[in-house]
Amino acid sequence: MKEELLRELKKITPEEERILSGRTKIDKEIYMSEKWDVVDAGKLMDVGKLIQVRTHTRFVHFPKHTHNYIEVIYMCSGSTRHVIDGNDVALMQGELLFLNQTAVQEIYPAGEDDIAVNFIILPEFFDYTLKMIGEENNLLRDFVVDCLRGENDSSGYMHFKVADVLPVQNLLENLIWSIWNRQPNRRSINQATMGLLFLQLMNHMDRMEMGTGGKQRRLMIDVLDYVEEHYREGGLCELAGLLHYDISWLSREIKKITGRNFTELLQEKRLNQAAYLLQHTSMPVMDIAAAAGYDNTSYFHRIFQKRYGLTPRKYRLKEGK
Repeated sequence: MKEELLRELKKITPEEERILSGRTKIDKEIYMSEKWDVVDAGKLMDVGKLIQVRTHTRFVHFPKHTHNYIEVIYMCSGSTRHVIDGNDVALMQGELLFLNQTAVQEIYPAGEDDIAVNFIILPEFFDYTLKMIGEENNLLRDFVVDCLRGENDSSGYMHFKVADVLPVQNLLENLIWSIWNRQPNRRSINQATMGLLFLQLMNHMDRMEMGTGGKQRRLMIDVLDYVEEHYREGGLCELAGLLHYDISWLSREIKKITGRNFTELLQEKRLNQAAYLLQHTSMPVMDIAAAAGYDNTSYFHRIFQKRYGLTPRKYRLKEGK
């Protein structure tokens, strides 16, 4: 992070000055309204805004609380220690933490050089992000959709250890700078930047950790990673062997978690890949069918038309080259 921005974020706030002068607890009037254990977006955000940033308050213990918004914490320098839904989480420099509205969080006192930025985000901010990342199964999308619906199917938090992933770091710095400096057209810029950030994070799901409530989601990371890498020739039997699970148990878990069986997940990936190639390349349809994992071209035409309502050729004329 650029030194100029870091110096700005490191400045002692009026609240921190009061703590350094002897106050031993957070001022709940700053954060909370009716419920004294729920941090309220209305207290922290300007009217009409969908996203806001503020530095985490240092030098004091932050007791257990939830939020009525989605919180994203980025560790600019140093580290902070959190307890989230009973899980001890050490957030190190360059790492990223997503929390939903039901996550119960406690934060231990941070030192002067422990600079964390809190993104206070209303769920509707992610409308454009969801369009950018598409409809394929992925944990980030599920996390946001659950927040939009007010559901608690996802784990309470997602911890991304991406300190050495330069595109992620650059996008986060751009996002902080844009919001902090109130640059023109920032809503469109910030939503597009968040979409790009999600697309980058989706490439690094192996660096993500979830709480105990996310064990099923962890399994789905492995399943979806396999589908992503082996959609042309992959099979449930091979996947079960790689993961050391009984094939019948794995099949039931996939259906229970996603509502679809393994073949349907594989089919979705193949068809999405075929649609992408039709839009963005001039490859013959027969070659696209083979590249997407279909040996039988007639079957490919039939299932593609069933999914998209158009033959591959007409889809290309309408959507692509």
